[in-house]
Amino acid sequence: MRVLVVAATSFEVESLKLEVESLKLEVGSLKLEVGSRKSEVRSRKSEVRSRKSEVGSLKSDSKLETQDLELLITGVGMVATAFALGKHLATHQYDLAINLGIAGSFDRGIALGKVVEVIEDSFSELGAENGGAFLAIDELGFGESKFRSTASLSNFGDNSNLKQVTAITVNTVHGNDVSIRNLTSRIQPQLESMEGAAFFYACKQAGVPCLQIRTVSNYVEKRNRDNWQIGLAIKNLNTFAVEFLSKLNV
Repeated sequence: MRVLVVAATSFEVESLKLEVESLKLEVGSLKLEVGSRKSEVRSRKSEVRSRKSEVGSLKSDSKLETQDLELLITGVGMVATAFALGKHLATHQYDLAINLGIAGSFDRGIALGKVVEVIEDSFSELGAENGGAFLAIDELGFGESKFRSTASLSNFGDNSNLKQVTAITVNTVHGNDVSIRNLTSRIQPQLESMEGAAFFYACKQAGVPCLQIRTVSNYVEKRNRDNWQIGLAIKNLNTFAVEFLSKLNV
């Protein structure tokens, strides 16, 4: 099956990206003619192995094939995601698209570094203010604000039993007590990101089955970098991604 992995930044999928690069080089080197091209391949493979050792190797029992796997880095935010994904899907077909990334959590019951499956995501800011009330774009009659995954990990025999959560997609991540209180009194999201709903929207328009997998890097609160666990979140995200994709044998 053909699988597209989508992330906002290379940073979030660095280990997965290096794994894919390394394996594609190993396959590609078998097809190259002898001579100077082989020395270039050997040099590049050495560079990739060096970078993998710096980032940290993944579990050795995970075998990832790459013939039918592509990575798409969209850039941060819903606009960049919708544009990059829409452009790509206009000329490429896939059996599954997977959005990987980190997220902030409103739910303190989800541990930092926890890998979760987002099954519903919404554009929480898309609408209009009416005095002290907020009217979602659905209420205005101009479109949809909520989107759901159209595939599930269970569809592919995954037995990791990830927690299923709901999320919102925002242009400005929350870091103010008043705005956090106002939001959570209106809706009760568990996570927030800057891309998730845009990913679901683009996949829906293109008719591509989609999953969203995220790890919690921080709790939604007044900005405090000392409390963040980005390194742990990215490590756990990449470990899960390689193991899951290996099971798909893509």
